[in-house]
Amino acid sequence: MYVIFTDLDGTLLDRYSYSFQAAVPGLQAARENGVPVVFCTSKTRAEVEVWRSRTGIDAPFIVENGGAVYIPCGYFPFPLPGCGGRGRYEVMEFGTAYQELVSTLETASKESGCRTLGFHAMSTAEIALRTHMRIADAELARMREYDEPFQILDSGTHRLLEAIAAHGKRWNRGGRFYHITGNNDKATAVRYLMALFRQANAGVVAIGIGDAWSDVAFLNVVDIPVLIRTETVQAIWREVPRGLISDSPGPAGWNETVLKIIGAAHPVAAV
Repeated sequence: MYVIFTDLDGTLLDRYSYSFQAAVPGLQAARENGVPVVFCTSKTRAEVEVWRSRTGIDAPFIVENGGAVYIPCGYFPFPLPGCGGRGRYEVMEFGTAYQELVSTLETASKESGCRTLGFHAMSTAEIALRTHMRIADAELARMREYDEPFQILDSGTHRLLEAIAAHGKRWNRGGRFYHITGNNDKATAVRYLMALFRQANAGVVAIGIGDAWSDVAFLNVVDIPVLIRTETVQAIWREVPRGLISDSPGPAGWNETVLKIIGAAHPVAAV
């Protein structure tokens, strides 16, 4: 049995249009073969719920760079110690409260003399402009709990990142923004879910698909790591030496990879 852990932006979703149309055959193949597709993203719960609905995915999901794992109630046939109930989900939290992250970022910026611009200081329209999102989707992106995306406005990046680390917080670099988090990352959340899937089925093989530096850690803990082709893929691949590299970028690369691994090509169909 396979399980797919996948990033969204620039991977399953086109980086600019956010279309997943080119990945529809792969999504269909996963569904027909009973392969769960676990979103592992910097996006918020509110954003991910929209993309689960649009793609027809019902598996557990990982939000805000490993800040929390959301598991639909009853998805696994055994109790989940440490999880808290939240509506229709059981939730395992790994992240730090959002306001603490915002405060740390502001402090680190002052101490380093390096100005930043985080989501908390942007209007919905600014986020939409910087991410190419629709206004409604940008509003969902502001509903953050465990991760603050930010841009660096001055020189002194190294000083800023050192200051963040000195305050006991982590940082990573995604496709568009830097992110400040607590003591969490995608890899920790993926390991947690891999253990649950293997408790349910000992033969599970984990596929990981990503495209950015923030995906490196989780790609190195799965069985089959895949890097989606970008202009920086060779540099990232040096940190994921077992990784396969797709021929195509974005959702087309996601699609070709999934079909190669889990089955033959399927005709395009609406999801």
